[in-house]
Amino acid sequence: MPDASVDLLTVAQGLHWLDQARFFAEARRVLKSDGAIAVWGYGDPVLDSPELESTLHHFNRVTIESYWLPERQLLLDGYTTIDFPFREIETPSFTLERSLTLPQLFGYVRSWSATARFVEKNGLDGLEKLADDLGRLWGDPEQSRLVRAPLFLRAGYPN
Repeated sequence: MPDASVDLLTVAQGLHWLDQARFFAEARRVLKSDGAIAVWGYGDPVLDSPELESTLHHFNRVTIESYWLPERQLLLDGYTTIDFPFREIETPSFTLERSLTLPQLFGYVRSWSATARFVEKNGLDGLEKLADDLGRLWGDPEQSRLVRAPLFLRAGYPN
């Protein structure tokens, strides 16, 4: 991209996978002087019942915890531990909210990189246990339940 040609540059749920120094240098090069950068991501899902929440949390933070790559911690920290070399602006707090059926939630959990690594090494047993445990607690699997996740945003200007 040409120098100073971009009004807004965004990264969604991916800054932790980039070489931040190289990325931010390139961002400075392509952003217009009055352009802006926004990086955002979301944390762990929170379910609408304590029992469901406990079950999913145990799978995420116990069963597959060691299968998450270390860079994920940058995301869980809201990217606050990453040097952000821009004139940062204050941003509001956000919460993602979505109603999901049990199959939709389970599809989302299956999309996690740590779940894929876990299944590759251990087979489907742990995932089948999660499906059984959630299924017993959920009720009608086609009934939608509210799933929330904290969303964070860091934004700024090049000068």
